[in-house]
This record gives sequence, C-alpha cells and structure tokens, in this order.
Amino acid sequence: MRSAQGRADLLELPSPFPGEPGTVRLLEPAFSQADALVEQLLSGEYRKPFVLEHEGMCALYFGSLRFQQSAMQTAAPHALEVAYTQGMMAFLLFNPRPRAMTLLGLGGGSLAKFCYRHLPATSITVLELDPDVIAFRDVFKVPQDDSRFRVECADAVDHVGAGVERCDVLMVDLFDEDGVAGALTRSGFYQDARAMLSGSGVMVMNIAGDKASYAPHVALVREAFDDNVIAMSVREDGNYLLFAFRNAAFEPRWKWMKSIARELQGRMGLDFPRFAQLLERGQAMRLAQRMSC
Repeated sequence: MRSAQGRADLLELPSPFPGEPGTVRLLEPAFSQADALVEQLLSGEYRKPFVLEHEGMCALYFGSLRFQQSAMQTAAPHALEVAYTQGMMAFLLFNPRPRAMTLLGLGGGSLAKFCYRHLPATSITVLELDPDVIAFRDVFKVPQDDSRFRVECADAVDHVGAGVERCDVLMVDLFDEDGVAGALTRSGFYQDARAMLSGSGVMVMNIAGDKASYAPHVALVREAFDDNVIAMSVREDGNYLLFAFRNAAFEPRWKWMKSIARELQGRMGLDFPRFAQLLERGQAMRLAQRMSC
C-alpha cells in the first residue's frame, strides 16, 4: 500500500464523440499518436480512464462514454452532482459525528471531497486500486494528503480483509464491467467489512446494474450483518443504496431523525429530510429483502 498523489502529464484532444463537444484529457505522453487514440476511444477499446470537459463540467469515464464514474462542476468542485452520491451521505442520519471513515473507490473524489469539507473532525482514508484513477486527483481538486486525509493505492478487498483498522463508516462504491465488483462475493469481503466497523458502525454501499448481478451481493450483505440492512432507492440514477449496521440490535429512531435531517440539510445543503423518508419507506417495504430474491 502506498500514498498516491496526482500527476499533470495529460494529453488534451478535441472531443471525438459525436454530440459530445469539449476537450478530452488522457493519461498519455505528448508524442502519442492522436489518431490511434481517437479510434480507441470511439470503439470503446481505450483501457484507461479519461476526462471529458465542456462548459464548466468535468466528467470521468472508463473505456467509453457508457461508463461515467464522476461528474464535477469546475466552479463548485466540492458539490455532489450525482444523485446517488448525495444519498450515500444519509449515513449521517445514523451517525452524525463519525470519528473515522474509509471510502472504497476514489473515482473523481466527489464523496471524499464533500466529507473532507463538511466533516472537519473526521479522519478519512480512501482506497483506490487503479493508479490511473488517482492520477486525475488534481484535475478533480481532490485534497492533498494531510493529518486527517489520505488516498492509498491499494486493493480494497485485501485491505478490509487484513483487519488492520477500524472505522465508524465504511463507504463501498466498487464496480467492474459487469456491475458491482464480483470480487466482493468471492472473498468473505462482507464479513470482513462488518468486522472492520466500530460497535455502532455503518456500511453504506452503492448498488447498480441488473438484479441478477447485484442480488447475490445484497444476500451476502444481509447474511453478514444479521439482516440489519436498510435499502434506499435513488430513482434519478436507477441505483439503490444499502445501509448495513454492525450492531444487530440497532433500530432507527425515525421521529428523532427528522430534527437531525433538518439540521444536516441546513448545514450541508442536501435533502436529508427526503433521505429519511426514503430510508423509512425502504425499511417498511423490506426493500433489501426484495432486492436479494
């Protein structure tokens, strides 16, 4: 495992994508053959992440425009532009003052930046396997490492399995070309994730893709966390979010949560009252159970 900083050796090309104007930024040397790179981008054969910038928006993609990882307004780099990332912050309804949190997957750093800005008393560790993703951290204004924030180039599954640290919040946003990363079902990952959490800890996980691909993950999360799991639908993105609790006896206090939601909304500008409603509805509908069948 190693600390990783961004780098600036990026090749800029006019966007080759029909109907998508702007500038493409690639992790390629200046002497690269532009025509060959354009052909790879258009065919979906380009194997590195790349950035497309246009009219104040900056987006990170993998392979082709089909797989957008993150989006950022250059004028507001710390805002959460994608609906599911806003919803993942709903963990604060259960633990408003986490001491330590670990994020699995960096992407464009949207969640890392938001947490760093709004949770000044929280120690934040980000794990990212792909050094090419980390190489864009400066483009996306991800903070440099300091006493309470660090980005590590590491395998998240191995790190969680090693059991070397504890956290109050574990955020999981790990995908491959088939959807939620398949490695998570083959490694005892979810049991390890539960063990990594503090006594009152919560894991929040982004779920997307076909039900056939994500249902095994939901079933394993339910098993690892003694079925103390609440699912929330994010209709804007077609995603689901899972909130899994280390304490098997944990019960949300929905009435008390309303006042916390209003306070968090005023402080962070996100619709926490709506998140609370969606979570309560998800629990009442047993949405997590339905997702795993």
